Amino acid sequence: MITRKEIQLIKRLAEKKQRRKEGLFVAEGPKVVADLMGAFRPAAIYATSEWTAQNGAANILTEEELRRASLLQHPQQVIALFHLPSPIDRLPTAADGLTIALDGVQDPGNMGTIIRIADWFGIDHIVCSQDTADAYNPKVVQATMGSLARVSISYTDLPEYLGKYDGDIYGTFLDGDDIYATELGQNGLVVMGNEGNGISAATASHIGRKLLIPNFHTSSDGADSLNVAIATAIACSEFKRRNYVKKT
Repeated sequence: MITRKEIQLIKRLAEKKQRRKEGLFVAEGPKVVADLMGAFRPAAIYATSEWTAQNGAANILTEEELRRASLLQHPQQVIALFHLPSPIDRLPTAADGLTIALDGVQDPGNMGTIIRIADWFGIDHIVCSQDTADAYNPKVVQATMGSLARVSISYTDLPEYLGKYDGDIYGTFLDGDDIYATELGQNGLVVMGNEGNGISAATASHIGRKLLIPNFHTSSDGADSLNVAIATAIACSEFKRRNYVKKT
């Protein structure tokens, strides 16, 4: 059973200020909840009897209660509230390998997909500007499909951080050098910009290696830009391909 007060709490956690106030975030669905259980401390779990029979103790909900409590259009057996993690006290350096930096990425779907991309390519850290979407927004959490458990997310003054970074800083620009014909290091920072405005001037001033993902369309009316999550996947793939060592 779930009380009205508990449902109201879940609904409030859709807002960033409420997540900070309560120190909690919401995750839903068997896969996402299972992955996050190993990385974050659960505060409460609400689930159907079907989920509970396979996974252990939870506050049992009827399907109707699940629908009323869920933030999803199509609820998925379980809703979990997790404690927000403590802020990371050390930002990544060049010694930490390849890192993604996000400058004002706003869309929760893009943010969640980029976290999932980082997980796929074995990138452990994402550093975000303060105006980048909150990684614990329920829409971001769902879009990561559990990858939030394996990728560390930091928020900071991005230009200040870049000014102190001790390695190569790459960024994607329309006037950059062809990524497929440019030397790429194994370590470094790859900056991806806002969906509409790209990388800000303050951040761009610290980027020493400008990269272009070329457009292979020969028509003048072809696509004029890439979605930031897709561009991130292409960039990460090319960096990793250059330094790929097959596991035996």
